[in-house]
Amino acid sequence: MEYSLVCHSLYAFWSSPVKKKLILLSIMFLIWVYMLYSCVGYCSTMPSLVVDSYRGKETGSAVGRRTESSRMELVSRLLAKPQPWEDIESDYDDSSIRTAASRDLLNNELDADRAEEWDEMRGEQQRALEPSAMSSFSNGSGSKKLPQAIIIGVKKGGTRALLEFLRVHPDIRAVGAEPHFFDRNYENGLEWYRELMPKTLEGQITMEKTPSYFVTREAPARISAMSRDTKLIVVVRDPVTRAISDYTQTLSKKPDIPSFESLTFKNRTTGLIDTSWSAIQIGIYAKHLDNWLQYFPMDQILFVSGERLISDPAGELGRVQDFLGLKRIITDKHFYFNQTKGFPCLKKAEGSSKPHCLGKTKGRTHPNIDPEVVQRLRDFYRPFNMKFYQMTGHNFGWD
Repeated sequence: MEYSLVCHSLYAFWSSPVKKKLILLSIMFLIWVYMLYSCVGYCSTMPSLVVDSYRGKETGSAVGRRTESSRMELVSRLLAKPQPWEDIESDYDDSSIRTAASRDLLNNELDADRAEEWDEMRGEQQRALEPSAMSSFSNGSGSKKLPQAIIIGVKKGGTRALLEFLRVHPDIRAVGAEPHFFDRNYENGLEWYRELMPKTLEGQITMEKTPSYFVTREAPARISAMSRDTKLIVVVRDPVTRAISDYTQTLSKKPDIPSFESLTFKNRTTGLIDTSWSAIQIGIYAKHLDNWLQYFPMDQILFVSGERLISDPAGELGRVQDFLGLKRIITDKHFYFNQTKGFPCLKKAEGSSKPHCLGKTKGRTHPNIDPEVVQRLRDFYRPFNMKFYQMTGHNFGWD
C-alpha cells in the first residue's frame, strides 16, 4: 500500500508541467555550474604553464633547482641599478679625459636601455599568453639548443624590427628579451644561456639578439668559443641618424640630460668630436668590425640595411632568409606600412592572429639638431663609412 502511494505521488509530481520544467531547469543549471567550474579550474593553470614553458622550468630535479636559482639571480640583476660597462678603447680619443657628466650620461643611457628591454619583455609575455597552434606545439616538444644565429648589432639600427619580422618564419625560434650573455652574464655559463632559449624542433633555427655585442671587445672570442659556425647578423644604419636616435631614447627616459650638441663635441670651437660618448662611438662601424674579423670570416656575417628594412622589408628579409639557408616564406604579403609610425608593420605577428606594430618606444620623433652639428658629424663619419663600405663590399649610401 505504501509503495503504491509513493509511486502515485511521484507520478502526480512528474505529470505537472510546471514542476517538470523546474526539474529540467535545475538539471541544466547544475550542468552549467559544473562546466563553468571545470573551465575555470583548467584556465587558471594556463598562465603558470606558459610562464614555466617560457622559463624552461624543470621541477623535481637538482638541475631544475639550480636553473631556477640562476634565473632568480638574473631577475635580481635586471632589477638592480645597472653597472656601467666599459666602452671599447678608442683609437681616436683619450678615455682618461671623460668627465663626471659623461659618466653620468652613460649610466642614464644604460638605465634607458634597461627600461626599454623591460618594455620589450612585457610585450613578449603579453604575446606569450596568445600562442598559435604552431607555437604551442613547438613549446610542448623539441629541445633547447644554443643559438645558431645571433643578431649582434647595432643599437638603434632596427634589430627589434628584424627579430619580430623573422619570428614569423616557422623555422625560426627566437628568445624575445635580450640575454646579454656575451657581454654582461658570461660568468653564468653556457648551460644558463641554453636554458634561456626556446625549444626547437629538428630543422628549426634558434636565434637571439643583443645589439651591444657588436661593440663589446670580448664578444667575438666568446661566441667563437661557443661555435665557430655561428651566423652573425648586423643591422646598420646611417651613423649620424643612429646617434640622434640613441640620444632620443635616453632623452625620453632622462629629460634633464645635456643637449645633443654639447655631448657631441669636446670643444665646440675647434669642432673636436667626443668619441668617448657611446652614441658617437657605436657608429664607427669599421673599427668594431675589424675586431669581429679576427674570429669570423666575412661570409659568416650578414649586414642588413636599417634604411632598406623600412623601405623594402620583404627584400631585406629575403636576404636574411637566404643567409640562414631557409626557404623564402616571409614576403610582401606579410607587411603593411603604418603611416602614423612611419615604418612597416606585420599583418599577423608570430603567436597572434592580429596585426602587430612595434611598441611606443619605437619610432620616436627626433629632436631638432643644429644642421651645422649634423654636417660636422657627417664629415667625421665619412672616412669610417668609406672604410666600412670597402670591408663589406657594399655601399650603404650614407654619404
